[in-house]
Amino acid sequence: MTDTSVPEAATANRSPNASSGAKSAKEERPVPDTALLVREGDLAADYLEGLLDILDVDGDIDMDVQNGRSVVAITGSLQMLIGARGATLEALQELTRLAVYRSTGVPSRLMLDVGGYRENRRRELGALAKNAAEQVRKYGEPVRLEPMTAFERKCVHDVINALPGVESESEGVEPNRRVVIRPV
Repeated sequence: MTDTSVPEAATANRSPNASSGAKSAKEERPVPDTALLVREGDLAADYLEGLLDILDVDGDIDMDVQNGRSVVAITGSLQMLIGARGATLEALQELTRLAVYRSTGVPSRLMLDVGGYRENRRRELGALAKNAAEQVRKYGEPVRLEPMTAFERKCVHDVINALPGVESESEGVEPNRRVVIRPV
């Protein structure tokens, strides 16, 4: 029998906002070796190619290294791999990270995108964060956003961190963890 459990270290590093607000620049984790990131991307691409073959689905796989992490994108019209609110994409990313971990023994921060979903969602969340920040500045009251995934919360924190007069933090427990935006 094969052990498919995720080691504690693999899950501990996944959500930068798991216990508090967004990380400051001082708390950034070290950037992994580029060769390891390229290897992660190649392993992920191989895993995903096999999965697409099993599903009998057409899609092109692109791999890149951005901001200290492997980024793998599957292009094509593949809504079935995204799912409702990106739930299937999140699960597929975790499975891909586990496949990479199994091959390398190193927890992966690999980011998976399908059909540009994450980039589109990042833009939507940026607009939502800016609107919420305006409400906070206008009324001086905190705004609590709907529960979001770790990826979505990070997108919001990144936008809020760049805006004057507001700050953000995450509160709650998965799957109901949300961003709260407050005046400074």
